[in-house]
Amino acid sequence: MATGSNIYTFFKDEWHSGNIPIMNAADHASWLGSSVFDGARYFEGMAPDLLAHCQRLNSSASVMGLTSPYTAVEINDIILEGLKFYSENSAVYIRPMCWGVGNGFSTIVPDSEDIGFCICLEEIPMPSLTDSTTLTRTRFHRPIIADNLCNAKAGCLYPNNARMLKEARDKGFQNALVADAMGNVAETATANVFLVKDKEIFTPIANGTFLAGITRARHIENLKADGFNVTECILTFEEFEKADEIFLSGNMAKITPVTKFNSKTYSIGPITKTAQSLYWDWANSTKL
Repeated sequence: MATGSNIYTFFKDEWHSGNIPIMNAADHASWLGSSVFDGARYFEGMAPDLLAHCQRLNSSASVMGLTSPYTAVEINDIILEGLKFYSENSAVYIRPMCWGVGNGFSTIVPDSEDIGFCICLEEIPMPSLTDSTTLTRTRFHRPIIADNLCNAKAGCLYPNNARMLKEARDKGFQNALVADAMGNVAETATANVFLVKDKEIFTPIANGTFLAGITRARHIENLKADGFNVTECILTFEEFEKADEIFLSGNMAKITPVTKFNSKTYSIGPITKTAQSLYWDWANSTKL
């Protein structure tokens, strides 16, 4: 079942209408998980950081041992062509994907050159700043790079995130604040995380256990340019409980306020609102 509607799929060098089949039963990714993807957004006539997302797709493919059949610039241009199917008022989720088709020197290893590729475009509304979320802790944690492909946006990482979300939902929360292997905060089950304390902004330092996202980097750059102190550092769960504001950053929503972490409640604070405003101002400067 698709997440969005009004889907267009680029597959085998052409665009198709709908959620078409792209993978065979015996493809390497179907049974051994060698798939990578990235996610970008189109909304209000703009596609912020689109090329960076295409570049990360190809980087993730390389980490998986795959060679993307297209350059990042070519993927970017194909996506721009596909976005012509939509109106400027459409909100579209952009998902380019690579996966292993054949086996390499071992059944377990994908053939680096026998690659499947597609781009899926789906209409999915952009959440508003009032669409907040709630967090709780989870007993599951982020892997380290010696255990899994933490430096790739790989499909095989997401079952771990899914069990975090299920645990949070079972406890009456919408998302989970997740520890790294050392017990410090890494991110949530779906996005990077920031806290605000005494008008200063903090976010977990990238330590190889999670992807330091493209949208995360954009928020850091925007906030610093506006005069805020933004610090990447080791953060504990106790520091999040004492925060004045918490917000998430990710491609799907760009910024999501947190209104509750366990028993502690938060308002949608002024710095969260400023971060959203700064992002939209920057994005509008990149309008297609």
